[in-house]
Amino acid sequence: MQKTDVLVIGGSAAGIVAATTGKSFYPDKNFLLLRLEEEVLVPCGIPYIFGSLGSSEKNLIPDATLTKLGIKLKIDEAVSIDQEKKICKTSDGTEIEFDKLVLATGSIPSIPKWLIGTDMENVFTIPKDKNYLDGLLTQIKKCNRVVIIGGGFIGVEIADELNKVIKNVTLVEVLPHILQLAFDDELAIRAEEILKERGVQIITNNGVKEIQGKGKVSRVLLNNGDTIETDVVILSTGYHPNSALAEKSGIEINELGFIKVNEYMHTTNKDIFAIGDCAEKHSFITSSLKGLMLASTACSEARIVGMNLFGLSTLRSFKGTISIFCTAIGDTGFGVAGVTETLANQRGFNVITGTFEGIDKHPGTLEGTKKQLVKLIVTHEDGIIIGGEVIGGLSTGELTNLIGLAIENQMTVNALLTSQIGTHPLLTGPPTAYPVIKAAEMVVKQRRKEML
Repeated sequence: MQKTDVLVIGGSAAGIVAATTGKSFYPDKNFLLLRLEEEVLVPCGIPYIFGSLGSSEKNLIPDATLTKLGIKLKIDEAVSIDQEKKICKTSDGTEIEFDKLVLATGSIPSIPKWLIGTDMENVFTIPKDKNYLDGLLTQIKKCNRVVIIGGGFIGVEIADELNKVIKNVTLVEVLPHILQLAFDDELAIRAEEILKERGVQIITNNGVKEIQGKGKVSRVLLNNGDTIETDVVILSTGYHPNSALAEKSGIEINELGFIKVNEYMHTTNKDIFAIGDCAEKHSFITSSLKGLMLASTACSEARIVGMNLFGLSTLRSFKGTISIFCTAIGDTGFGVAGVTETLANQRGFNVITGTFEGIDKHPGTLEGTKKQLVKLIVTHEDGIIIGGEVIGGLSTGELTNLIGLAIENQMTVNALLTSQIGTHPLLTGPPTAYPVIKAAEMVVKQRRKEML
């Protein structure tokens, strides 16, 4: 029998942050992290092993991140959890007795059940599995044609990266535009145009009906009857929570398949927590259940758990996901936080929007200056910022984070408009026309007009 104070199951972002934060706040406690993988990939870096990095070896999280803090590591699979006895059994027969348990079992790629031919050779998904992805990379290097099914963030990023090394890359999306679930149409269209300009062939408003070939994929059949010849198909059709162990162990699961948790990430058992892709999510804006899976959200949840393992040492609880994303296509960044205008209207919010396009350096004659567009979504009655979208240079990610902080702290557009900002010619837009402040100004002017 092996004993530990805290057992963390799952070794990706959520598990690592829960273990390291927990050890920092409770240095006298013993921590053991149990994971399946011999080596752990940086999850958000996975698309870049196919182009910019060229190898999974350049996208690894070192075990020293854990071991240098005194956190023990075991490579094995958890097969059962006895909640009453507080014992986890692993596939090699080991029994681990714990006081607190953190489930960070992540997610698994979803394969559409209706799609014929997904079991053929050279049809791949994108799991967080180094050995599997190394196999995909080996096949990619032998081929000239790739079809990616799914135009969300991962599909777009992989398409852009593969376009650097493959002659013929086609991205197929059933919706009218790529990234349409994340951005309003005008921004999604801009992303689509840039990806096309970079050489990726994009087919939208048309799904894949069947993957065809004789044992090995040779083409895909689209819903409209067209076919695309290909050597490899990559399914980027979403993920589902890896909650089977929890469900088997009697831990409550919600209707979407996620482990049920409260605002402190407790499951229905006060000594068992769940975080990351396997854990239940609610919208910060509407409180509705969400199927969102993001490393940034996972790490936020993990820090809350790490700080509160043995009592509520902090009153900071997880109040819901603000759905904050960012990506880059070449040297153009795209970011979004909170609700889009489209989603706000669908949810019944009465909103005002303001859009401003400026520049990300000043003066605009500086080398590398890019246009920077900011769109803010604000509630009509009280002026609270509930969403924002950004297109610009590679500083877009940090500007998106700024908007995310404004949303999470329920900042008003008037407060944002009068905020003090630090600017520098090489680092930001001009203080006279800082895009996010100017977008706020557009909203305030519109609100004033409507009040007159």
